Amino acid sequence: MSGRAGLIWRPCRHGCQLGHNLAMSEPIFSVQGLVKRYGEATVVNDMSFAIAPGECLGVIGPNGAGKTTTIRMCLGLTVPDAGSVNAFDLQMPRDALAIKAQLGVVSQMDTLDPDFSCAENLLVYGRYFGLKDKQIRERIPSLLEFASLTAKANAKPGELSGGMKRRLSLARALVNNPRLLLLDEPTTGLDPQARHLMWERLQLLLQQGKSILLTTHFMDEAERLCNRLLVVDHGKKIAEGAPRDLIRQHLEPDVVEVFGNGALALVDAPLKAYAARVEVSGETVFFYTADAKPLLAALAAHPQLRTLHRPANLEDLFLKLTGRQIREDA
Repeated sequence: MSGRAGLIWRPCRHGCQLGHNLAMSEPIFSVQGLVKRYGEATVVNDMSFAIAPGECLGVIGPNGAGKTTTIRMCLGLTVPDAGSVNAFDLQMPRDALAIKAQLGVVSQMDTLDPDFSCAENLLVYGRYFGLKDKQIRERIPSLLEFASLTAKANAKPGELSGGMKRRLSLARALVNNPRLLLLDEPTTGLDPQARHLMWERLQLLLQQGKSILLTTHFMDEAERLCNRLLVVDHGKKIAEGAPRDLIRQHLEPDVVEVFGNGALALVDAPLKAYAARVEVSGETVFFYTADAKPLLAALAAHPQLRTLHRPANLEDLFLKLTGRQIREDA
């Protein structure tokens, strides 16, 4: 079976070619000028974006940047003070039920029913979409196989590891065969093996043509999964583009990290002339440069220091645009 009538878990025959035509596709989901205020605080300020079929759009930003509030407005759970949400040629909140029927959601918190088995969690959730029990039961084996939980069909969530619970939550979000998945930090708290398995499953869904709106604090996750990124801070979109394009636009290509006894003294040393930009975080000095060779040669005169030479990455971009200061949860 294929299309919206059923589910099939195998890679798309077109593979990576699927992403090449995203820019030419009409968006299936668009947000224009969203604003949300709580008292004097503007939590989301003029947020706009669109998602094409088969695209993964990532939203990254510090705690309290407005990511979760934006997701809640997209789901019709929070009413915006201004702006519009349109999906599948429908409008929120007027067509909320019809839109939600085509969405799949994985929230930050575990919302699995602890009293039901894995299979029962899928069955009960499918009923919320008006699906017949016979139709849901036909889908359950494929969903459990997709989540690598076939052997756990009769186990309750309390018997599952954290990674298994997240995969079950993803399988549950697919029970209505949605066109768009909204994933709010879906791999938070998972160990590396569990995260990689989740990434594999999400990449498979993208290959099948599903769209994803993803919020995450993991920069490697954003770079691995997302066709485009929104960087948000203080409720506003401050950058947008493909991950590698954003890195090229905002950063020098080479980064040299220096740490060890005496590293901080380098901030005011002649070595600073070898870098376009120098930042300090804790006991580490970061030199951002277009050519690391002269800097590395000069650092050879400081054998007591440890150095790490690497290309600029998405974490560097995040820290440059939003700052290194730790923020408390909002």
